[in-house]
Parts: sequence; C-alpha cells; structure tokens
Amino acid sequence: MPDSRPDTATPVSTPTPLTGAATATTRRSDATRGAILDAARERFAADGYERATIRAIARDANIDPSMVMRYYGSKEGLFAAAVSVDLRLPDPSAFAREDAGRALVTHFLDMWEENEVLTALLRVGVTNQAGAERMQAIFRDQLLPVTRAVCPDPEQTPARAALCAAQLLGLALTRYVLRFPPAVALTRQEVVAWVAPTVQRYLTAPHP
Repeated sequence: MPDSRPDTATPVSTPTPLTGAATATTRRSDATRGAILDAARERFAADGYERATIRAIARDANIDPSMVMRYYGSKEGLFAAAVSVDLRLPDPSAFAREDAGRALVTHFLDMWEENEVLTALLRVGVTNQAGAERMQAIFRDQLLPVTRAVCPDPEQTPARAALCAAQLLGLALTRYVLRFPPAVALTRQEVVAWVAPTVQRYLTAPHP
C-alpha cells in the first residue's frame, strides 16, 4: 500500500547568487563614493573646510549634490570620510629597536607612493584648521604608540613623536606636495639613507 503520510522533510534552500545587476550596482556605488571622496579631498585642500561646498564637490565629481548627501549625510560626514586614513604602521615587535627609524621611513615612503590619500590629507592639513586637527589626531593616535614602544623614556614620547612627525611630514611636503626638484630626484634608497638615521635618533638617542 502506498505511504499516505505527509512528507515532512525540510526542503533544502538554495542560496541565491548575487546577480549581475546587483554586482554592477555595487561597483557603480563604489565608483561614485570614490569619485566623491577624490573630489572632496581636492576641494577641501583648495578652498579649506569652510569655503568648500557640497555643490562644488558634486560638480567636480560630475554627480548630483543629492548623491553626496545620500552617501555621507552632511559636509561634516563627508569631511570625516575624506580625511580618514589608517597609517598601518608596522608593529614594533616586528623589527629591532635599532631599526625603528628605517622601518618608519620605508613604511611612509610606501604609503605616500602607493596611496594618494595621505598626501591629500597633508594638503588639507596645511590649508585649514579642521584638516590640521584631523592630521594631529591621526599622528597622536597612531604614531605615539610606536614611539612609546621604542623610546628610552616614556615621558619623552610626545616630544619624540612630534620630532618624527616633523621629519616625516617635512619630507612628504617637499617631495610629494610642493615637489621640490632635488627632493623629487632622490631615490628611495637615498631618502632612507639620509632620513632614517635622523628619525632613529629622535626615537632612541639619549635626551640631549
């Protein structure tokens, strides 16, 4: 006799793959966000925070101003996103104390040459107070811990970190923003050879 009991087996659901249309939409969204952020960095650097407008940034990005508001909510939100950067500093445990200067200079050269965001942030930072405060926060939160791990006296950490920042940002300003020809002409090896010993001295030398 045929089994008349109802089939109680749980149907197996098949995951719905991401459709081509959804993938294309995501890519367009990412491209739009990137265009907005690029335009915002340029505009904030050129006009400063107060004078830069959502309308001007949208025009530079070739989109409607409503799209900027849709993605970032306000000029404050856009600015925060435009100048957000993770320095991805190397873990101090990954190098010997006496190699800290070389490790930092090499790392920053990689950052500046492979990622224009940090250079854009520097340009914003030297043109308006909001950008300067953001740059200060980034270096305070990310460079201080590395400095503290290698310097001989924890009380000197802020001063030593500030000196390192002055050296590294001065290098970036002359080589990547102002583009002084002699600074641009230096090879990476020459930059490291000249600058790393100075950064190392700031980090680990006895207090003068």
